[in-house]
Formats: sequence, structure tokens, C-alpha cells
Amino acid sequence: MEYLISLMVFTFVASVTPGPNNIMLFASGINHGVKKSLPHYFGICIGFLLLVAAVGFGLGALFKQSPFLHQVLKIAGALYLVYFAWKIGSASSASDGSEIRSPITFFEAALFQWVNPKAWIIAIGAIATFTIQSSIAASIAAIIVMYFFMGSLAMGIWLTSGASLQRLLNSDKRRRAFNVSMAVLLLLSIIPIVSVPIN
Repeated sequence: MEYLISLMVFTFVASVTPGPNNIMLFASGINHGVKKSLPHYFGICIGFLLLVAAVGFGLGALFKQSPFLHQVLKIAGALYLVYFAWKIGSASSASDGSEIRSPITFFEAALFQWVNPKAWIIAIGAIATFTIQSSIAASIAAIIVMYFFMGSLAMGIWLTSGASLQRLLNSDKRRRAFNVSMAVLLLLSIIPIVSVPIN
């Protein structure tokens, strides 16, 4: 249960924090509305899940051959997530509210995940940190399922609440409070994971 709660917190925080996908969805929601932005939204959801699966099952094979590599990646992933939390907490702006000329298509959004630095970093970090050596396939499946629910929810918030988020985060003080709270949640999601045995 502790594992699932930590995974749930991590996937939500990783998905809801500002990044290329969320900023583009935010801008698309404002400029084109929810209905016209749905292909963009679903393209991100499906494209990112495919990326996580590819990263997960590719690394899973390596983990079976080298448990030490899994331990190294788990530690490196946790250290990166600490760095990522610091970057979030020290950021002063959530979005520039920039406009996009036309809605992004499903395939454009899905393909974008394979060149999106945040998507790669989060996918690798999640797989390296949350996979368990004794049940690699099950833990990768849990990561994918949790990303489906938490990622869809988080991106839906950015898409449907762009205008209200823009009003809510209308000062540096409010943006900083939001970013710090996300950073703290991210750090809390790491603590139980580093104590999970890898064998």
C-alpha cells in the first residue's frame, strides 16, 4: 500500500508540474477550448504511456541481468528527482501563457513525447526508482496504470482550468507557493521508495 501511495503521489506531481506538455495544453485550452484540444490531450496520454512502457521493459531486461545496475539506477533516479524537486521549488513562474496558432493533432502530440526532455527524464526516473527487482513486470505495469490515471487527471486540470489557473497564479508569491508545495510532495514521494529492497 505504501508503494502505491508513493507511486500515486509521484505520478501526479510529475504530471501536474509545469513542463512542455502542460504549458501547451494550458495555452491550447485558452485559445481553442477543451473540445478542439482533445486530440492534443489524448495524444499526450497515449504517447507518454508508450514511452514509459518502452523504457520500462527495455530497462527491465537489463535489470534481470544486472541487479547492481538496477540499484545504481534507483539511486541515480532518486538523486535526480531530488534535483527536479529543487528546480520546481526554486522556479518563480508556472507558465508564460504563450499562444499557439492551431490545435496540435493527436499524432503530433504522441510523437512529441519521444523528443520531450521532461517525458524522458520522468519516464526513466520513475522506472529506475519504482521498479522492484523481484517483480519488475508487475511494478512497470503499476507505473503505467498509475500514470494513465494520474497523468490524465493532471493534464485535464491544465487543459480545462487554464484561465482560472492564470488568475490564481497572478503573482510571484502565489507561483512560488505552488511550486514549493509541488517540490515538497515530490520529495515525500521518494522517501519510502529508497527503502524498498531491490532483491
